Amino acid sequence: MRFPGPTHLVAMAKQMESETIEFIETRLEGKFQLEINREKTRVVDLREEGASLDFLGYTFRWDRDQRGRDRRYLNVFPSKKAVQRERDKLREMTDSHQCFKPVPTLIGELNRHLKGWANYFSFGYPTGVYWEIDWFVRGRLIRHLQRRSQRPYHPPQGEAWYTHFQKRGWYRWPARPNRDRRMPEAKCFQESRTWEICISGSTRGEWAAVSVALSPTLPAP
Repeated sequence: MRFPGPTHLVAMAKQMESETIEFIETRLEGKFQLEINREKTRVVDLREEGASLDFLGYTFRWDRDQRGRDRRYLNVFPSKKAVQRERDKLREMTDSHQCFKPVPTLIGELNRHLKGWANYFSFGYPTGVYWEIDWFVRGRLIRHLQRRSQRPYHPPQGEAWYTHFQKRGWYRWPARPNRDRRMPEAKCFQESRTWEICISGSTRGEWAAVSVALSPTLPAP
């Protein structure tokens, strides 16, 4: 097994007993010859109020039912760091150094980037973040037009900014009427790179998670 450097692993279970943790540590340090950084290893009880876990750009948190029912659900959404990185990237793509680009060209570049970002963060309940990024891009495009124009730029009379940009090809976030209300029960993640998030394949019940920091103890063969 090859590791380019320090990495992390997250194991989730309904009950994270000492025997479970001991088994994980034994397998990692024994069979896989990895060293656990115990200073960075922690057990998170997601049943506790305000407890959350960030992994692979997502935040996992149990929240109260938004309809007032006496139940909680596993809320999964892009983490604050992931959203901030996306805002920084979009700001870089639309800064003053891009003034030479025509609006259709810039929108085409943004579309390709946004589609890739939305595809990765399409699991769980990202609608709120979609709206936030959507509003941010709108503001950046307005600033881009203002910088390119010698006079204050405004869309045609009676036309909203969103409509104006959509006519120029701006990609809007996809509608998610089904996936955003309920996560699949049998298949937690569609992305193969995120399979270790939910090893039991169930989103019911309550979870405890152990986050383990790893580093290789032997040189890669």
